[in-house]
Amino acid sequence: MKLIDCWIELPVKAVDNTFTYICEEEVERGSRVEISFGKNKLVGFVESVHEVAETREEYEKRVGYKLKEVDRVIDNYPIINDELHDLAMWMKEETLSTTISCFMAMLPSKIKPTLKGDKKVVSVKYVKLSDRSVKLTPKQLVAYEYVRNNQPLTYHDLRVKYPSMAHKLIDNEAIITYEKEREAAIDELNLNNQPLSLTPYQQAAKDEIVNSNDSIFLLKGVTGSGKTEIYLQLAQKALEENKQVLILVPEISLTPQMIERVKNRFGNNLAMYHSGLNNQEKYEQYQLIANNKAKIVVGTRSAIFLPFNHLGLIVMDEEHDQSYKQDNQPCYHCRDVAIWRSKYHHCKLVMASATPSLYSYARAIKHVYHLVKLDKRVNDSMPTIELINMREAIMKGQSSILSDDLKKKIQIRLDNHEQVILLLNKRGYHSLLRCKDCGEPIVCPHCDIAMSYHRDIKKMKCHVCGYEMKVPYTCPTCNSRSGFTTMGFGTEKLEEELHHSFNGVRTLRMDADTTKLKNSHYKILNAFAGGEADILLGTQMIAKGLDFDNVTLVGILNGDDGLARSNYLSCETTFDLLMQASGRSGRSDKKGEVVMQVYNPNHYVVQCALHSDYNAFVKYEMNYRHLASYPPYTYLISLMVVGLRPNYVDKLALEIKNKIHGDFLVIGVTELPKLSDLYRSRVILKGKNLDLMREAVRKFMSECEMDLSGLRIDINPLNLN
Repeated sequence: MKLIDCWIELPVKAVDNTFTYICEEEVERGSRVEISFGKNKLVGFVESVHEVAETREEYEKRVGYKLKEVDRVIDNYPIINDELHDLAMWMKEETLSTTISCFMAMLPSKIKPTLKGDKKVVSVKYVKLSDRSVKLTPKQLVAYEYVRNNQPLTYHDLRVKYPSMAHKLIDNEAIITYEKEREAAIDELNLNNQPLSLTPYQQAAKDEIVNSNDSIFLLKGVTGSGKTEIYLQLAQKALEENKQVLILVPEISLTPQMIERVKNRFGNNLAMYHSGLNNQEKYEQYQLIANNKAKIVVGTRSAIFLPFNHLGLIVMDEEHDQSYKQDNQPCYHCRDVAIWRSKYHHCKLVMASATPSLYSYARAIKHVYHLVKLDKRVNDSMPTIELINMREAIMKGQSSILSDDLKKKIQIRLDNHEQVILLLNKRGYHSLLRCKDCGEPIVCPHCDIAMSYHRDIKKMKCHVCGYEMKVPYTCPTCNSRSGFTTMGFGTEKLEEELHHSFNGVRTLRMDADTTKLKNSHYKILNAFAGGEADILLGTQMIAKGLDFDNVTLVGILNGDDGLARSNYLSCETTFDLLMQASGRSGRSDKKGEVVMQVYNPNHYVVQCALHSDYNAFVKYEMNYRHLASYPPYTYLISLMVVGLRPNYVDKLALEIKNKIHGDFLVIGVTELPKLSDLYRSRVILKGKNLDLMREAVRKFMSECEMDLSGLRIDINPLNLN
């Protein structure tokens, strides 16, 4: 009798173990099967296959339960190879997640181990010659020969070429139809295969990476220093060795320019994998890699799980970006997975940034990673940076949105037919509305978060759950009809201010509201690159990685706003944003300039950004982290309880607080704002021994008798808001 052990699709701790079924069909580890589990039809993920000499009755008597048979084998080959299986088991232990949640994180939606969701893979009808000998008319013979000479040929293409003959050939059985999964379309390109000439600094950095026996590199290069060209030349070397290359970018907004550069260099030997693709497109790109039809991939975080066979290089562009951390379980960091896969494939991992994360920089200083520096731009000209104290500007009667100095500099660029980027990391029209009587803001009924006013839709909008509502006539808190005062401004208001201040100015806005539609990132960036707008304004998605030759001025509005956030990483993320945004200016032969509008010009983050002094920032910030015992000097584990019932959330959080103990701090319980109708409470573990803290959490979960479905575990969280 042949038995299989499989994980079931439910990602909950209570069933995070394998279940045994009878399966007489051929099946391999890593394949999916359809099974009955209780009264439900579910998907099982095969962990092992084994033969037993006993009869079914003997086995059932020995183990004490009845066996069920597999209803259906879904896959005739493993959809997760041995490497990804081992990676999932490692992730499970590292992130304290369920096995099935790790498998689900690795696979595109079309083949996730679950019966729910959009599962049908799109197929295309093809035609081919039959084995039958039939008599054809002269016109039918021409169409028949066309099918013979153009294999593989879709039925659609035959109908386009010979609309009246296709059906007749099928009817008389001269040709037959069959279906295949639709494959990703391949575009014809005009290639520029010649690499650019490297500066001496670029060449030295590249040689250091190539000639070193180390495998993990942190490439710290100032903005505009030519890091991307180094990636491309390292990629060329890997491709020449018949190996695959993965280039990771943190956000979809960065993929269009990177994809264009990679395509122009390497042609159609490329797959792309990011959230802008629909489920079918993701599946098609996934298959390009699985079937070795693409050698190089540009993608966001989830691309780290693609089924590579011979990885020769992994690149993490903008290594510092928090988008590389997964917020939902398994709460993995892409960097950790990249390190694991680079070791498995014995390939080099290059993590690059102008402002490396302090986590990575600390390891580079300790020689855990190999630090490579690029301290000069390709054009050897850094932009000049000017600081505007907005408190003083407003006291002088200037606009709270655009200072007089910034307006003058924008006008100069408009007169010179140069371009401007304006960064404001808040979308909408007004940040919030407050009641004139009680002073309370309008809060989302589903989240304990103030809503923002969007003038284009004339509604309040929650930027967490997306709920929309009209501005109420009475205050929801005190029922006053005195009206509301506006507080703050967003990108929508900024765009209006620009059109009011500069006659005929052409603007493009790039934020979460303008990039909802498919390919909207590409269209906006392509239009700006083509000179269709004078000013590109937007949120943090325009602050990094973009390269426009004609941009000579960057304005950063409310540049120190992020410092007010109650997160230990707020200073680091604010410094990164200021430095990355500044780096968009003056990247070609035209001199660049940056204007930072802030309210606290003496803060060390602002002063370090003003002088583009990463080392000084590291010194200040590391001193603060050391005194407060924050990473990288300690480790954190966030244990958040989420649920629809506040009593459940409070009880489980208190259980965690009382039952988890060890040589580490237990901080909390902290009640967090409700989000999307879910109540939240959190306990934080802080200590120097991460393995010890993990083991304490494992022990608690194994002994706890409460329902743990609402427990969210995040090892080394980046967001504690």
